[in-house]
Amino acid sequence: MQIGKVKGSVVATQKDEKLADLKLLVVEVVTHRNEATDRYVVAVDAVDAGPGDVVLFATGSSARQTSLTDNKPCDAVIMAIVDSWDLGGPNVYEKWTDT
Repeated sequence: MQIGKVKGSVVATQKDEKLADLKLLVVEVVTHRNEATDRYVVAVDAVDAGPGDVVLFATGSSARQTSLTDNKPCDAVIMAIVDSWDLGGPNVYEKWTDT
């Protein structure tokens, strides 16, 4: 699993039928200290995430193991919205206080 921040969405009206009705979001990968990187991924949204949400996402074959993405042609899936995380001390991120 990796941590990222939802930055936008992707709309594709023509796509494989197995991708019909799936919401696609652009996720910026962040460091363990919640710092932006220059890496992005397009992920299927399995948890109704939205812009600005910090999320956990999986890539590769793990992305096809949620109930929403089972047997679908996807390489990344958002499977959790993060409320907070710490690194053995104070929280690095808290949903209710960070933007």
